[in-house]
Amino acid sequence: MLDVISKISVAPGKINFGSDTPATTSTHGGGAGGNVASWLRIAGAQSYLVARLGNDFAGNALRDEFDSAGVDHGGLLVDGVTTGVVVVLLDPTGERTMLASTSANSGLTLGDLPDLAAFQGVYLSGYALLDPKSRPEVLKMITKISAAGIPIYFDPATVGGMSSVDKNEILSWLPKMYALILNEEEAHYLSNENDNKAAFSQLLQYVHLVIIKEGSRGAIGQERNGAPIEMSAPHVAMIDTTGAGDSFAAGFIREHLASADLRASISQGIAIAAHCVAIVGARPPVGTKI
Repeated sequence: MLDVISKISVAPGKINFGSDTPATTSTHGGGAGGNVASWLRIAGAQSYLVARLGNDFAGNALRDEFDSAGVDHGGLLVDGVTTGVVVVLLDPTGERTMLASTSANSGLTLGDLPDLAAFQGVYLSGYALLDPKSRPEVLKMITKISAAGIPIYFDPATVGGMSSVDKNEILSWLPKMYALILNEEEAHYLSNENDNKAAFSQLLQYVHLVIIKEGSRGAIGQERNGAPIEMSAPHVAMIDTTGAGDSFAAGFIREHLASADLRASISQGIAIAAHCVAIVGARPPVGTKI
């Protein structure tokens, strides 16, 4: 996806709809899958991106970015469709509101999946399943990945996105996943609970591992039949929260696949996310080192 980020100097309620509002606007690579793949490289892992880009100006630019970052991929570019775009409104507190058009990514098929023999784990963005156009083929991907014995780390995406799909259908996907990585609002929505402890109890009935991101407070994780582990986040000068959850997922997954140490994995996720919120945009600039 291409992110078009408009940083406004006023509160969202003071946007002059139907007229002009001053803003500082920039473009960046985005999309949860692309973000995680890019931050995985910064975290020291190899990554392969399963996604689609339109064969247009934005698509060619994003493909070149992945090549420069060392992210492997298939052809990516598809004729006759446009590259997906997200317009991100960034308010003075660092919070963001996203207006998304998935475009090319709605056409994902089982044929986009590479040979799985070399892979240790899969990150799956909920957006791919929440889109009714891509859902049938992505479910086929999940079946093939599961048959190969590869753990799937699933981020179900936003409550706004999930609300467009019957919750029972979303819950029916969860037993196919190894882990859930989600924020507090999403955890409470899926579990029908109002606190994290109760949410863990419900969600761990479906998956082996649940990680709940607590924003600037840090994150808490729990394995089925295990005790919760909570870690705080360091204080950083927050510039932009876009991609914070994706960078956390990258750091967490890289460490978890390497060590299976839950505490170390949460710590690494928080460390990578701290670098993400200190920059504008959801992906690390090419050449970033941590």
